[in-house]
Amino acid sequence: MDTSSEFILRVSQNKDFKIIDAVTAKEFVWSDIDQAASLPVLNGQLAFLYLDNSVNSLVAFFQFYASGAALVLLPKNLRTESKEALEATFSPTIIFDGSGRDIENKTLTESGSLAWFQSSGSNFPLLPTVHPAIKVLLSTSGTTGSPKLVKLSEENLLANASSILGYLPITPTDITPLNLPIYYSYGLSVLTTHALSGGTMICGLADIIQKEFWNQWTQFGCTSLAGVPFSYEMLDRLGFFTKQLPTLKYFTQAGGKLNEALVVKAAAYAASSSTRFYVMYGQTEATARMAYLPPSETLNKPGSIGIAIPGGTFSTNHDTGELYYSGKNVFGGYAENSTDLATYEQEALLKTGDIATIDPEGYVYITGRLKRFVKLFGNRIGLDEIEEIIKNKFGLQPVACNGAGDKFLLISYVHASSDQKAITAFLFSQFGIHPTTIRWNALAALPLTANGKIDYQQIIKDYDGR
Repeated sequence: MDTSSEFILRVSQNKDFKIIDAVTAKEFVWSDIDQAASLPVLNGQLAFLYLDNSVNSLVAFFQFYASGAALVLLPKNLRTESKEALEATFSPTIIFDGSGRDIENKTLTESGSLAWFQSSGSNFPLLPTVHPAIKVLLSTSGTTGSPKLVKLSEENLLANASSILGYLPITPTDITPLNLPIYYSYGLSVLTTHALSGGTMICGLADIIQKEFWNQWTQFGCTSLAGVPFSYEMLDRLGFFTKQLPTLKYFTQAGGKLNEALVVKAAAYAASSSTRFYVMYGQTEATARMAYLPPSETLNKPGSIGIAIPGGTFSTNHDTGELYYSGKNVFGGYAENSTDLATYEQEALLKTGDIATIDPEGYVYITGRLKRFVKLFGNRIGLDEIEEIIKNKFGLQPVACNGAGDKFLLISYVHASSDQKAITAFLFSQFGIHPTTIRWNALAALPLTANGKIDYQQIIKDYDGR
């Protein structure tokens, strides 16, 4: 395997890094990954990798990364129509997809345990020009069917991984479940940080809310857990914060704002069980993380996302309150078609789209999104604020608040609540939201994006207007 990349070189020299298949319990060390296939040098080529969290997907990720190709990481279970549309938009020369579909105008190539489709002969004139700084491209906010991709460099990946290793207690003895998808920036950062620091990754796990996952957790003695807000809301309902997990060292949350009451509950659980709980904040455009809340401050500042990661800086726009971030992990722009791949332009400031305040100690508090609001009778209503109040004051979760054409507030929920009248009355008295503009939407489950976040667009699409 070519080790010209600094990331691959550092991982290949790490004797403590290994992967275990949760289904077979088979162990893979770096030499197994290195020898699993023999890929040609693919410098300047664009590779689409449709991945899950199996060992084979991780082998493909490391092998293609080392080949020199620029990698677009996407979910293996993406609809075929979406895959074909993305491929038509970006013209990748390499496609790794274990879903079993046949791909026209590509030659099936096999080496060791890997098989992929590759352009050859007359297909090569379709080769897009890829800027040499571009190493990984990720879809924005879990909209994996969207052609809007975030351009990331190896410097972005290494800088962010280094910052995360500066505050998370990751050690070579860790045994980490890879329960978040690696085509999602949060899941990818779990993989890269542990690959660089050493330790064991457990792959091919059951879903985190299934009993089998926790049987696997006990079997392998896992030491950490990563989750998005929806994960912890579901785990809370399943009694996670009453579990005895003697091997757990720390657990982390990112991927959106966790409601304050649950932050306090998680922090109290961590304190009572000699573990540590880290609230984190990030965006794909920052490679993964921008902020973390030190566990020692979680109960003092439960509404905060914390302070900037090592090497990062926050500021706010004086007029709008929008949160800005600067650091080496800021991306190099978006790609919406193959032409956009020819450039990589890193901005000095990442405009996050979040509205925030920063206290005198440098702790950041997100108060809403620039576009997450609805106007009812001329009154601007922050949807994130309403969602937080319903969760914290009335305990109704999971819950999602949408606005629809400035006509009404849609409150979607899963578990029946006897407090609908009380919530409606409260929203009217405190925010002037008239009861006639509130719609209650009972769902069997809240739709989620591929990254485990609430899919607000899908809720509106599915709502029948009753």
